[in-house]
Amino acid sequence: MLRPSRRYAVLARLLPFPVAAALALGALAVPIASPAAPPPPDRPARGENSTWTEADKAGFGTARTRRSRVWFTLQRGRVSEVFAPDLSTPSVRNLELVVTDGRTFTDRESTDMTHATSRPDERSLRFRQVNTDEDGRYRLVKDVVTDPRRDALRVRVRLESLDGAAYQLWVVHDPALDNGGMDDRGRTVGGDRRGRALVAHDAGAERGRVASALVARPGLGPTSNAVAGPRDGWRDLRADHRLDRRPPALRRAGNLVQVGRVAGVDGRGDRQRAVLTLGFGTEEAGALRAARTSRREGWAATAERYDRQWHRYLAGLRGSGGVPAAAEPVRRTYLASALVLAAAEDKAHPGAIIASPSAPWVWGDEVPDLSSPSGAYHLVWARDAYEFGTGLWAMGDRRAARPVVDWLFKVQQRPDGSFPQNSTVDGEPVWDELQLDEVALPIVLARLTGRTGPRAWAGVRRAAEFVAGFRDPETGRRAPYSPQGRWENQAGYSPNTIAGLVAGMVAAADIARQNGARADARRYLRLADAWQARLKRLTVTRNGPLADAAYFLRLSKDGHPSRGTRYAIGDGGPASVDQRRVVDPSFLALTRLGVLPADDPVVASTLRVVDRELRVETPNGPFWRRFSFDGYGETRSGGQWRITEDGSRETLGRAWPLLTGERGEHEVAAGRDGTAYLATLAAAAGAGDMISEQVWDGRAPTGRPCCPAGEGTRAATPLVWSHAALVRLAWTVQQGRPVDQQEVVAQRYAR
Repeated sequence: MLRPSRRYAVLARLLPFPVAAALALGALAVPIASPAAPPPPDRPARGENSTWTEADKAGFGTARTRRSRVWFTLQRGRVSEVFAPDLSTPSVRNLELVVTDGRTFTDRESTDMTHATSRPDERSLRFRQVNTDEDGRYRLVKDVVTDPRRDALRVRVRLESLDGAAYQLWVVHDPALDNGGMDDRGRTVGGDRRGRALVAHDAGAERGRVASALVARPGLGPTSNAVAGPRDGWRDLRADHRLDRRPPALRRAGNLVQVGRVAGVDGRGDRQRAVLTLGFGTEEAGALRAARTSRREGWAATAERYDRQWHRYLAGLRGSGGVPAAAEPVRRTYLASALVLAAAEDKAHPGAIIASPSAPWVWGDEVPDLSSPSGAYHLVWARDAYEFGTGLWAMGDRRAARPVVDWLFKVQQRPDGSFPQNSTVDGEPVWDELQLDEVALPIVLARLTGRTGPRAWAGVRRAAEFVAGFRDPETGRRAPYSPQGRWENQAGYSPNTIAGLVAGMVAAADIARQNGARADARRYLRLADAWQARLKRLTVTRNGPLADAAYFLRLSKDGHPSRGTRYAIGDGGPASVDQRRVVDPSFLALTRLGVLPADDPVVASTLRVVDRELRVETPNGPFWRRFSFDGYGETRSGGQWRITEDGSRETLGRAWPLLTGERGEHEVAAGRDGTAYLATLAAAAGAGDMISEQVWDGRAPTGRPCCPAGEGTRAATPLVWSHAALVRLAWTVQQGRPVDQQEVVAQRYAR
């Protein structure tokens, strides 16, 4: 499979604005009836189109050790995407169990059973899935971990017959090796005392990158290797509850589906248990070796080692058992958030933390250059890295926070000092737009974490010089203008971006001073002071229609916020809106970073406007939408996000938990209590303690809600930023000030 490349940015520039704006957010989807992307001419794809599973993951885990480069996700009762060998590379779409009586029914976990997912140990990322037959005949209980010593996923299964009848247990494996499922080959090997194995490799890779091997104990019985379609093993089994066709190999590359019966399990007496092991390697022999070696170790020993390593990690964090006193009421979700932050770091590239192990808005569809390879959430964004790094620093994981800085400046930063919009975990740029906050925030993080020595100064200086030399392309003036802002789809003068730029230049000045570059330090401070002084003139409207008092806009397109300049919202929003009607809670970065005092009168008036326009009250507490007229979310009935060819709006941007966290940080900065916001943010977590990108805001056709209000939608779950927001807010409440507010900034402007 070809690796992601700059073709994303090229495609975005060629498409009409609404679609290009969607690409800029990493979330384009098209109607299900749309055709698949054409296969490469030299390797014709075979079988039905391979797509990723829904994004609302109920679990995400990996071993703590770097020796095991495998991550798993859980969704609708099954193991969904499995990542190997890195977090930008999903290599399995689905590993799912099937139960049949061999005569009258064949049930699949994701469609025919009720699901419950939990973490039996709150201090570990070991998950349990309990799937129960809708007719009450049987129950499946699964425990999922990865092997800390090797590249293997392990699933312990217990099939319980609830009515005394005998049932067969089958496994369906849908590989998508090396980030794509249309060019895999597979076969059944073995049959001797070591048992059968289902092995697969990616036939489209330029070099051997990923292969898999699935083994079981008890061993596998009848198997099938076929392309997804009318003759694959799953459909064969479903048709008459028997596996009639048993092809031993799929020799032409295609959308491979592997099926096998777990022999000797019928759900009764001592014939209830099995362990599945899925190994990975760069070629089939290595994957098979990993799977068989892992299988030899008892499940209990693997799980105990997996848990112990996570326990040891949490014990080394700040707080009592890794939990600050302020977070004790939400202890379980806090621990889950700390674990998710740690697990989302790539093990081959320390410091590279992805946005989410999910691919929202593309399930059931093939979107060229977004679905295959998988989308932007499996990439690293400098802005997100700042959020993650500050969360890790706050909770006491300094060994992880500092490598975030190192990775940003040594791997992702461009020679000119800027940062790409995003990149793979090995630093290869994918989307190529420029966002100035992504250039400034790494500087702020460097100073926060003490990365201020000569080596760090070289990267900081390049970034600071890029910011200092950047000019508004419309006017040619040196100004805090950004071609894209925080939410990716608009250019202009944003309060949030300017907050990052001012804080970044003050931090750069202090690092310059520490390294003897006093002239640079003075120059950076003069620029920061000038931008802070111009902030309100560039972004505050004094004649807007939303309030009599002055208030911050989401952004000013032209630096004249009191003009009625109109622009297209993008991402399903209206095609033309007066900029004075668009507000965004993200302006609170100004008070969190110390660029304005928390009691600033324009901040207070803007809060009143934002609360009236964007606040959503739910049974779990208040959440906020990103900005006025946002369309980035599901349809009213919960259908997936998309933009039609004519750019019309079909969807609604829902409320974001991370904005609740930021509001809580502001309340603490203002001398008020943020505890209630922490409780609200924690309440958004699902049964597996994962927090989504968005929560359901109640806007739906009468009687047809997608999800409970204040709980996760089908957006990216877990969103690592949501978990970082919870960790940061907990420590902000604990310390009585925002954890990433630095005195060198706050003393200059906010006090």
